[in-house]
Amino acid sequence: MSTLVVPAVRRPGVRSWLVLVACEGKMVVRDTAGLVVPIVLPLLILVMSAGSAGDQPVGNGYTALDVFVLPLVLTVVLGTIGVINMPSFLAYYRRTGILRRLAATPASPAMVLVAQVVVSVAQAMIGLTGALAVAFGLFDARVPADLGAAVGVYALALAAMYAVGMVVAAVAPTPNSAVAIGLIAFFVLGALGGMFGGLSTVPGVLATVGEWLPFGAAVAAMSAAWVGAAVDPLHLLALAAAVMVGATLSALFFRWT
Repeated sequence: MSTLVVPAVRRPGVRSWLVLVACEGKMVVRDTAGLVVPIVLPLLILVMSAGSAGDQPVGNGYTALDVFVLPLVLTVVLGTIGVINMPSFLAYYRRTGILRRLAATPASPAMVLVAQVVVSVAQAMIGLTGALAVAFGLFDARVPADLGAAVGVYALALAAMYAVGMVVAAVAPTPNSAVAIGLIAFFVLGALGGMFGGLSTVPGVLATVGEWLPFGAAVAAMSAAWVGAAVDPLHLLALAAAVMVGATLSALFFRWT
């Protein structure tokens, strides 16, 4: 009597992960709008605002460029990538059945998510580097007084924006709807967070709400870190809450097929 031998299933190794990350990178590069907008839009905001903001002293040698414009620009980089770009890719993979096919292999659909996050983080770092290079090289911006706090806030804001993006990916039925929902979410968060002229232009109650949403909390916390002031724990709590709520909602509603 013959014995059926079931071959052992080999889980994907490091090489498989690297190949998937490289493929995700190629997909992002081929998406011209998704590649250019998160880099060009923040630079456009920076260049348009830097001239006047750089001449407005705030204190301790810092100007409005350092305290308001740069934190806003860096938050725009995170928002466009995390809330608009990433959900559209995941919605496309679900719609075309890529996630369903991966589920039938030793690979996991979660590998696509991890690879997309890695590529998105790399894209965010490119946007960050470009904005800072222009600000420091052309407009004499100053480095953050508390560099460690600024980096920590940036990382937390990155996670918060991705959490919002995962909720968008979870509820969007198609790639086009993911872009549409992501755009609406980004502009609502940005408008309430002072993207169009600062929080002083937002009506009272809405300004308070916007300050505790991810965009406004990120700008406020980064501004404080830039001048070396104590970061308001409530802003950090707001960002952490966005990460937890976004992760919970996306886990509940995300469909792999």
